[in-house]
Amino acid sequence: MDKRSSFVATWPNDVALVSEWREQVRAYNEWSGEQFLSADIETLVADRALFFDELLATLWQRLQFPDESCALLAVGGYGRGALHPESDIDLLFLVPGPLPTRQQERISQFITLLWDLRLQVGHAVRTVAECMQQAAADISVATSLIEHRLLTGSETLRQQLEQQLHYDFPWSSRDFYQAKKQEQVARHQQYHGTAYNLEPNIKSSPGGLRDIQTISWIAKQHFNTHSDESLVEFNYITAEEFIELKECSHFLWRIRFALHLTAGKAEDRLLFDYQPDVARLLGYLAAADTQVQKASKAAVERMMKDYFKVVLRVGELNRMLLQFFEQAILGPMELTEPTPLNDEFALLNQQIMARTDNAFAKPAAVMEFFLVIANHPQITGVRSHTIRLLRNARRNLTKPLCEYPECRAIFLQIIEHPRGFGLAFELMHRFGIIARYLPAWDHIVGQMQFDLFHAYTVDEHTYRLINNLYKLTDPDDSESFPLASEIMQELPAPQWLFLAGIFHDIAKGRGGDHSELGAQDALAFASLHELPEAAGELIAWLVEKHLLMSVTAQKRDIYDPEVIAKFANECRTIERLNHLYCLTVADIRATNSNLWNNWKATLLEELYRATYESLLQKDKKTFDVRERVQNNRQLAMGYLLSAGFEVDHINQLWGRFTADYFFRHTPEQIAWHSQHIMHVQEHQLPLVLIGDENNNGTTELFIYHHEESHLFAKVAAVLDSEQLSIHDAQILNTRDGYVMDTFIVLQRDGHPLADAQRIEEVHQHLHDVLRKRRPVPTSQRSISRRLRNFKVRTRVKFVNLKNARRTTFELITLDRPGLIARLAAVFQELDINLMAAKITTVGEQAEDLFIVASNNQEALTESEREALKNAIISALSDE
Repeated sequence: MDKRSSFVATWPNDVALVSEWREQVRAYNEWSGEQFLSADIETLVADRALFFDELLATLWQRLQFPDESCALLAVGGYGRGALHPESDIDLLFLVPGPLPTRQQERISQFITLLWDLRLQVGHAVRTVAECMQQAAADISVATSLIEHRLLTGSETLRQQLEQQLHYDFPWSSRDFYQAKKQEQVARHQQYHGTAYNLEPNIKSSPGGLRDIQTISWIAKQHFNTHSDESLVEFNYITAEEFIELKECSHFLWRIRFALHLTAGKAEDRLLFDYQPDVARLLGYLAAADTQVQKASKAAVERMMKDYFKVVLRVGELNRMLLQFFEQAILGPMELTEPTPLNDEFALLNQQIMARTDNAFAKPAAVMEFFLVIANHPQITGVRSHTIRLLRNARRNLTKPLCEYPECRAIFLQIIEHPRGFGLAFELMHRFGIIARYLPAWDHIVGQMQFDLFHAYTVDEHTYRLINNLYKLTDPDDSESFPLASEIMQELPAPQWLFLAGIFHDIAKGRGGDHSELGAQDALAFASLHELPEAAGELIAWLVEKHLLMSVTAQKRDIYDPEVIAKFANECRTIERLNHLYCLTVADIRATNSNLWNNWKATLLEELYRATYESLLQKDKKTFDVRERVQNNRQLAMGYLLSAGFEVDHINQLWGRFTADYFFRHTPEQIAWHSQHIMHVQEHQLPLVLIGDENNNGTTELFIYHHEESHLFAKVAAVLDSEQLSIHDAQILNTRDGYVMDTFIVLQRDGHPLADAQRIEEVHQHLHDVLRKRRPVPTSQRSISRRLRNFKVRTRVKFVNLKNARRTTFELITLDRPGLIARLAAVFQELDINLMAAKITTVGEQAEDLFIVASNNQEALTESEREALKNAIISALSDE
């Protein structure tokens, strides 16, 4: 770029004029940033490297380094001749031996000057021998030396280093390969082994720039070359693959360049804070967009979709080329003859391979490949050359595979196979074949949502759901999810459930209701593949209703017979209920690793069992409430009698309790509460119990106390200050003026309270506040960095349930510290009593259900509902 020359021409004559040098660097950086929108990224990063090459060479000359006493080399990323705005400038001072004091002072002065210019400089001073010693001891040093350039100084010293690296590189090709591969595995594990991170590291995440560099380093070391292009000549990589890697690299470079400009510092994490501005710099956000927030979110989603598609391509090439290097270039440690599997494919060292380069000549052969994998459980992977052939066949497809009748027939065999959704489907997903079979799947590849709820792209989430379902079919892996496993293993045609999993989110990103659109896609698939009519209807129903059970369990009062009756009416049959339960368990677990917990498992199982009983008794509109109350009382009585309590004392206590209490609590809970209430003295109140009587893996908090106004507000404030989240609350009164409040709480990480000392601290804090020995705490925590990047409009919606004494409403708002405590304060201010709450956090969004009553224990009037709605919106809109 010619502009660089104008900066060089105006450099100060004296190195002491630091402020003038600094201004030159600042001006160049500003100009370079301005060129980002129009310049080719490869030219831009190369020009930055050249600018600093010339700057360093000029400063070297001005400091009068003797030409033969030292060589200044660029190494690492700078050595590759590409530099981003905030990248480190890694330098190696190559010296012939111990330096005289004057030379040491010059180097020190040189580095200090660079720091004064506010450059990010990393440096080392070594002899050639020391370089080789360090390279032998540290793979990172060895790697940095592979890509070095002479900036200025002694060419003789550089040649000496070059000869040593050429003839005496301290790592063999096999050892270097193994070390870099292990390094990559360890790096990937830091990101949980997936490229689908909400805030990816452009450089280090799986599929990032470091994966591209790893391919290059291993090959350059083996072939002893400095040129990426020459790797094509050595038959390590094809010309098409080389071009693809360059395209991917340039895309990631553009994101990294824009990220550095946005952050104003060396930042490779594409944090939520930066994503909208990076998307804008990359041109995803049109200047004419007037709905800024909505347009910005859509722009980020488009950018991230392109990003995820690129890192998937990089990951595929990285795995294939590293495997190819090990198998074809290094050669096997021992020779083994392939075992034929059929006319086209064979088995070699537990990996499937094509027997000829024409193995995938016909589209049906692509599908046949995955059926062979399903048929042979000893297969664990695919040979690298076969991956290359499959990639070429995928590229040459002219229409979706599902349009070929023979491919449809094979696909049906795969999904009906007991192992069809194991490794076979995993590889169909990984190698992009399912996207070539189903056009709708291709649309969801890389599709993400700019929120904290969906941790994966739609295609990856769907694959994980399918994998979760597949694990449920394994009798040896039934302990984790016994009910779902039992149901799954008894399904007569599990393939219909797997297909529902494939289609459940397939219409996301199209606009409209993705459940309804996905159901239409499922029906079209069933018609094209000539599935039985009943199967097509079941699949479509599951897709359309795939959120129903999760919403009902987490956002409705599942102890309300009306809720159960309504849900059962939606399911209609036990067959549908069984399929929907398994789909829901697999779906929640595949959405976000932090989303599933024992409390959600308990809610879903209780909803399933209540609905199952309701469907068995079709002649009844609802299941028998009195029967459940009586059954709970009888079992709890047995527990208490075996513990030594007398019938009269128990009945005397229970005479104070309402039927609603016995209906909403298990026999174990009733016995636990009762024995402690019978032992507690009036002056010892409040009674605070903390435990897990139902063995649900949650923490149950039970409070028995004199009835007083807005006890919930105090409890919520204490729990918030103790870093505990309320997931469920039941507020009940006795007939004689006492409260019996039950809370389900978890720690912020989703785990129950387990430490005895921590439990005692929470117990004492609650006891002291309720006894008025300590003030009610106020939340001091601020909204996290992540949450600040999201805007959620507060919405209050009243739910029309047939209960004249209760009012139910849903709240959707931004999740934040102290949210429940703040709502409790609103209830207190308006003299509204909370009767029950279901607290659900969906990423950055709180989606909660509250059941309230007036101070007279009646449903709220229309004016009271309006006042409550306005007060909540006002209380939550100040941030």
